[in-house]
Amino acid sequence: MNIGLPKEIKEHELRVAITPAGVKSLTDSGHKVFVEQGAGEGSGFADNSYLEAGAVVLEEKHQVYEQAELIVKIKEPLPPEFPLLQERHILFTYLHLAGEQDLIPVLQEKRLAALGYETVLASDGTLPLLAPMSEIAGRMAIIMGTQFLIKNNGGKGVLLCGVPGVAPSRVVIMGGGIVGINATKVAVGLGAEVVVFDVSLPRLRYLDDIFGPRVITLLPNSHNFKEKLMGADLLIGAVLIPGGKTPNLVTREDLKLMKKKSVIIDVAVDQGGCVETIRPTTHKNPTYEVDDVIHYGVTNMPGAVPRTSTLALTNATFSYIKKIADLGLEKAMDQDPGLRSGLNIYKGEIVHEEVAKCVADPSSV
Repeated sequence: MNIGLPKEIKEHELRVAITPAGVKSLTDSGHKVFVEQGAGEGSGFADNSYLEAGAVVLEEKHQVYEQAELIVKIKEPLPPEFPLLQERHILFTYLHLAGEQDLIPVLQEKRLAALGYETVLASDGTLPLLAPMSEIAGRMAIIMGTQFLIKNNGGKGVLLCGVPGVAPSRVVIMGGGIVGINATKVAVGLGAEVVVFDVSLPRLRYLDDIFGPRVITLLPNSHNFKEKLMGADLLIGAVLIPGGKTPNLVTREDLKLMKKKSVIIDVAVDQGGCVETIRPTTHKNPTYEVDDVIHYGVTNMPGAVPRTSTLALTNATFSYIKKIADLGLEKAMDQDPGLRSGLNIYKGEIVHEEVAKCVADPSSV
């Protein structure tokens, strides 16, 4: 199969979807890999390393799309890439169509096969291609939160961990999944007061077993939520509806309970966000304020650490890429039903239930 590896064009997106080691494995199996010039530089992989692995390095993006059947990316296609998409393409990338609904008709019109990393399922029902970036984003959420709590960065001027004689800051984490648990690890490690909300009692028990008295675990009823939000310095949105739009759990009215110049980091922003007032931002302009609360809505947080992110992601994605290349899409999905769950749009039809639900009734999610 001919495989295309274009350079990402999203602002400050420096990850790459296949490493030279992955290219070597593909070319050794008889596949051809076409790499856009400079695609791996942001992650520390020079063009020469791809050439040595057997790839063909092309100067122009359109040349990669023209040669490839399978297009492997990191982020969703942007408008300059739309004309390059063709019906024969298999597009394999993060799509997040619940938060990028304008992209849906484009992919439908192209009649290609569009698979989202974020909806591929493992045999145990987990999300193996979302997990590594969720781990990174969860840990980064605390790091970025501490940065924007600094007075020179517009924050309230507090140290997350406190010092002897000064209480630590309160971190409230909405969701105890992979993002939430990784945010909790870092927040606990820094010595913050940590509160985690989740709708699942088994999940809360699991968090309690891991962290013990260092973390307060609560169900998100109105009383609990308002009480803990009232003293929060940092709020982390870590809610996930696989393939679907994230519900707004934190309203604008709730912001009145937060301290002035406190910080919200909504990791769920690429699926619509769990904070009513969140909107997508970029690494270049990451924050804005609503009612004196700092909002951070960067949709590609792991892109800020591209070397770590690329290695972590390709560890998870490569076996799926090779399976599609070796077997073709239909046989690969027949062999692996979890890969079939990654299919969002196929021959003009929306085939993923949660994505279809968002389109059919946006107000219901």
